[in-house]
Amino acid sequence: MSEARIIPITPRATPRPATGGQWESRLTASPPLALYVHFPWCVKKCPYCDFNSHGVRDEGIPEAAYIEALIADLEGALPQVWGRRVHSIFIGGGTPSLMSPDGLDTLLTAIRMRVMLDPMAEITLEANPGTVDAGRFRAFRQAGVNRLSVGIQSFNEGHLQALGRIHGRADAIAAAEAALTHFEAVNLDLMYALPGQSLAEAEADLAMAIALAPQHLSCYHLTLEPNTAFAANPPTIPDPDASADMQDQVEARLAAAGYGHYETSAFARPNRECRHNLNYWTFGDYLGIGAGAHGKLSSHEGIVRETRPRHPSAYLAARESGTFVQERRTIESAELPFEFMMNALRLNQGFPRRLFAERTGLPFEAAEAGLLKATRQGLIETNGESLRPTTQGRHFLNELLMLFLPG
Repeated sequence: MSEARIIPITPRATPRPATGGQWESRLTASPPLALYVHFPWCVKKCPYCDFNSHGVRDEGIPEAAYIEALIADLEGALPQVWGRRVHSIFIGGGTPSLMSPDGLDTLLTAIRMRVMLDPMAEITLEANPGTVDAGRFRAFRQAGVNRLSVGIQSFNEGHLQALGRIHGRADAIAAAEAALTHFEAVNLDLMYALPGQSLAEAEADLAMAIALAPQHLSCYHLTLEPNTAFAANPPTIPDPDASADMQDQVEARLAAAGYGHYETSAFARPNRECRHNLNYWTFGDYLGIGAGAHGKLSSHEGIVRETRPRHPSAYLAARESGTFVQERRTIESAELPFEFMMNALRLNQGFPRRLFAERTGLPFEAAEAGLLKATRQGLIETNGESLRPTTQGRHFLNELLMLFLPG
C-alpha cells in the first residue's frame, strides 16, 4: 500500500473541570500505536493459566481459517488507525509457536500490506519450548519475527511437571540456545514461588537463565488466579515471607548480572527493553485482533477500550457477520487517572509529569489528590519533573493504585 501521512488528533481547548468538578479529557496528539495478535491454542491448558488459551482438540487447529479471520479483523479496524505508524507487533497466546512458518509468513505479509509498519518495528512471537526446534525458529526469523519470547518457567523437572508444562529441562535449554542463535532479541520467562520450591531451587533457575545470557528476562511470582485448575485445587506454595525472599533474590541476582529492573516483572540488558510492553506501560495505543484480544485506541471522541469474542469458534463465526468487536467502551474522564497509573506505575523509573497530560488529555491536577496521598504514605517519590514508585510502592503496588480509583 502507498504510505499514508500521519494524521494527529486536532488540538482542542485546555481541559477544564466539567459539571460536578470532573475534568474533561482533550487529547492533543496521537499516542504511539502497537498491534497485538492473539493465537488462542495450546497443546494443553496449564493449571495456573488464566489467559485465553484452549487445548488443541482432535480436529487440530483451523489455522488457515483463523489467519483469514485475523486479516478480516484487521481490515475492519483500519478506519480507526488509518495513517498511523505501527511501532511494534506482539503475537501472543496461547502458543503462537504452534503456527506453521508459512502461516506466520502469510499473516505478517498481510499486516505489512495493510498498515504503515515502522521499518524498525519490534516483532515478537511467544514460543513454548515443547513446540519448537532450531529449524522452526529459523523459519520464524525468515518470516520477519525479530524478537522471541520463550516460556521456560523453570529448569527444574519436578517444578515443570507440577506446572503442567509439556517440556523438560533439556527442552528448555535447547530452545533457549536455538532462540539465541537465530534471534538478536530473546526473552526468557521464569516463574518463582512455585509449588514446593525452595529458595535454593529458585536461585538455581536464575543461575541457569543468567548463564544462557538472554537480552531480556521476565520473572513472575506464581499467583493462583480464579477460574484455573490451581484455584480449584490449590497446591502448597511458599509462604509470603519465603516468596518475598525469592523476589529479593531475583532482583539482587539479576542486578549483579547486569540486568536493569525496569518494570515490575521485567529485566533487560541496557537498551534491550521490550518496546511493545513499554508502550503499554506508558499508556500508548494498541489495536488487538484475535480471539479475546483487547485494544485501547484514542480519537477525538476519547479513549476507547474494546474486546473481541473470547472463544475461537465465536471469533471465527464473527467473520461471517464482519463484526469482530464484541464490546467497546469509552473510558470516562474520572477513570483515566487510575487507568494511566495502573500502567505507568509499573515502571520502576516512573514517568515524566508531561506524559500524564499527553496520554490522558487531562491536566496533571486531575491526579494530584491520589499523588498527594501516595506521597504521604511513602509510596511515590518525586525526581525532578518525574514521579516514580518507591521500593515500598513497588512491593505494595495494588495498594498504591487503589489511591487513584475514582471516589
